[in-house]
Amino acid sequence: MHYVILDMEWDSAYHKKHKRFVNQILQIGAVKLDKNFNIVDIFDVTIKSSISKRVSRRFVELTGITKEMMLDGITLENAVDRYNNWLGEDTVTITWSNSDLYTIAENEKLLLNGERFKIDKYLDLQKFIQGELRILGHECKSQISLANAAELLGITTDNYDLHTAKDDSLLCAALLKKHYNEAAFDNLIRDTADPEFYRQLYFKPYYLHHISDERIEKSTLRFYCEKCECKMKRETKWRYHNNWFNANFICPDCGKRFVCRVSYRQTYDNLIVKRRILEPKAKTNKENTDEMSPMPTTV
Repeated sequence: MHYVILDMEWDSAYHKKHKRFVNQILQIGAVKLDKNFNIVDIFDVTIKSSISKRVSRRFVELTGITKEMMLDGITLENAVDRYNNWLGEDTVTITWSNSDLYTIAENEKLLLNGERFKIDKYLDLQKFIQGELRILGHECKSQISLANAAELLGITTDNYDLHTAKDDSLLCAALLKKHYNEAAFDNLIRDTADPEFYRQLYFKPYYLHHISDERIEKSTLRFYCEKCECKMKRETKWRYHNNWFNANFICPDCGKRFVCRVSYRQTYDNLIVKRRILEPKAKTNKENTDEMSPMPTTV
């Protein structure tokens, strides 16, 4: 088995036939690694757009790829065919975040005439590196950029031309070689032949908006007074607004009133529940009696 780190640069252009903008792939860069993560080969091509004779100013500023360079490139079909032949067999394809897979799927559907990227096994390197950063004590609440990850892990980017496909792949290779963790790494490798792989990839999280939904556990709708620790009584029906269910509660012991809120976000694997308790502000003539101020969040 060997590993290939794949990176692409793309630019948005309007597709007249499909009447929409498309993130067209204009550069493919990749590095092939042996089992010890040593670089054994490099792939690098620039692609001529099939839908536009221009590139955006932002794309030029980020990548350094000019209109002339793009127009001098090869077709996307030719580039993908070359890449697949270069890839070889028994390969784990690695990208920095799975956003590249969405772009690949879009280009396969709208721009490629039956040609497809060869991806048998897959790993999201961003997810792996963020796990390693958490082990080292760094907070990673949102997706981290490649450059920021390198900085946190003590890898200089001075010798890399960031936002070019080849050099981004090389930087990914440096991160992987320095911070490889066999157990965590192997656990993230996915087989794309498994139907669940693409079901999970294309699943879009959503919020539940019916309080009677069978996925909602009754215990998540119970609230307790933070002062008396007594179970509160709901006084109003649940109302849904901005992804939250809201209802007025009263503590039968101390008589304090609260607005309690709960939201349910369905991901592919889990139902994420968030709960909040709000207490009334001091009333004025201009304030609505339902206005509340936040208390500490409970989950």
